[in-house]
Amino acid sequence: MSLSKASSVGDKTSSKLTPTTTFDQFPKDEESQISNDTTTTEEEGLHHGLKSRHIQLIALGGTIGTGLFIGSGGTLSKCGPAPLLTGYLVLSTVIYFIMNQLGVMVAYLPQDGGSISGIATRYVDPSLGFATAAVYVYTMLILLPAEISAAAMVIRYWNTSINIAVWIVIMLVIVVVLNFSAVKYYGETEFWFASLKIILIVGLIILGVVIFFGGGPSQHGVLGFHYWKVPGAFVEHLSHGNTGRFLDVWSALIKSGFAFITGPELVCITAAESESPRRNVSKASRRFVWRLMCFYCVGSLVIGVIVPSNNTKLLNGGSDASASPFVIGIQNAGIKVLNHIINAVIFTSALSAGNSFFYAGSRYLYAMAMNGQTPAVFKKTNRYGVPYVCCSFAAAVGCLAFLNVSSSSADVFNWLSNISTISGFIGWIIIGISFLRFRKAIIHNGLWDRLPYKPVGAPYSTYYTVTFIGILALTNGYAVFFDFNAADFIASYITLPFFGVFYFGHKIWTKNWKFYLPLEEIDVISGLDFADKQEMEYEEKFVKPTTKLGKFMDWAL
Repeated sequence: MSLSKASSVGDKTSSKLTPTTTFDQFPKDEESQISNDTTTTEEEGLHHGLKSRHIQLIALGGTIGTGLFIGSGGTLSKCGPAPLLTGYLVLSTVIYFIMNQLGVMVAYLPQDGGSISGIATRYVDPSLGFATAAVYVYTMLILLPAEISAAAMVIRYWNTSINIAVWIVIMLVIVVVLNFSAVKYYGETEFWFASLKIILIVGLIILGVVIFFGGGPSQHGVLGFHYWKVPGAFVEHLSHGNTGRFLDVWSALIKSGFAFITGPELVCITAAESESPRRNVSKASRRFVWRLMCFYCVGSLVIGVIVPSNNTKLLNGGSDASASPFVIGIQNAGIKVLNHIINAVIFTSALSAGNSFFYAGSRYLYAMAMNGQTPAVFKKTNRYGVPYVCCSFAAAVGCLAFLNVSSSSADVFNWLSNISTISGFIGWIIIGISFLRFRKAIIHNGLWDRLPYKPVGAPYSTYYTVTFIGILALTNGYAVFFDFNAADFIASYITLPFFGVFYFGHKIWTKNWKFYLPLEEIDVISGLDFADKQEMEYEEKFVKPTTKLGKFMDWAL
């Protein structure tokens, strides 16, 4: 459909479109927004300094953190190698569809902020958007000090004489400086952080294959799937027989869900600062999932092969590399020195993830301000396009990492971190619901052909993700009922009433009693012409690579 036709569609439906929030947040002077000039004013908002490679690596870097390197060891010891692999495989299908749904909505209309909350506000209900934003800001900003603490504690693997507070200060300063810099510097730094991490993950997978075939110095023969036979593929930790094996798989599904929590969100929240949002978000959302599936699924298979589930070191729950199943497997194979290299990987993973959480938390807060859901002071940006008030708030929350200086405070802090994880499940459900309303509104306005790409299996894939994740969210803390513990029960479920308070509180405050916007009021028009124009101008300036290496890099990144 041509631009003129799109405009005519907007004219025809303008009498019906009465959105409750103004979403056309583009500056009046469109040329200034397309420009690469970085000396802009506060009113011009975020800058477009992120390339496709930045977006993809920011998402991978934020998602692949200490969960893969250390957390997978806890799942292995609790459930066994078969459930560990099954959990990642099944959740990968869910993430694939979620990424398709979220990516097409953001690429169609790259909102200023690109957040799930803005999408829910625009396509479903402002109260739903507000509650989603509140939960995500809380989650991202709580995970920030958690990852900083993990990075600081990893350093203690080499040096225990220096107080951990010193390392926390250093990590905080690094992350704060990176996030207060122009976004292109943040993106470039995160690109190399994540690149290093991914190269080392690939190396670990290759090393796992070597150990599988008996290539370790202390090995005598092919290891193969020996540990799947002895002590076994399943642990059966809550019951026995078929029920026990089913619960192993279900527990692994819940735990693997936590590992994937921030990936889709990080891809799409970068849209506001991408130099070509439609092209780069479309590209990243379709390719990111395959890479994530490869790292997690193949990585979990390697872990289950090189480490037995009954290894006592897996049960320590330590915060350094001694608890990493990769390190345990390498030490069992008699390989020296690599434990220090793995520890360095875990350090960069934690720092990279903390860097991404700072970015995501500050941008969610900025998106809320742009939607009028928080005080206008959070809209302020400096001449580099950095929302410095939001970043200052994120930096203040990051100081919670100092709770880990004392062991009692660290227990409380870890409890709060556990509370935040279910919000990812809530966010995925909101993505599905928003996509269903978006899809109906697009069809209602005759704009289906204007989508950058068509989501796979829609709408049936959306019904699958919403139903499956809804069940996971409700059964998130099911294990607590086998041996009831009040603290664990609260940590597992308190986010649900927390979300409800913000949702219904917003409805009461705004006197908005609609649970969803009628199709006539869903705005799928505002900003569409600008997005099309921006993309066309980018394509005119884009120089297609002519060499084989250039074409490969363009395809890969």
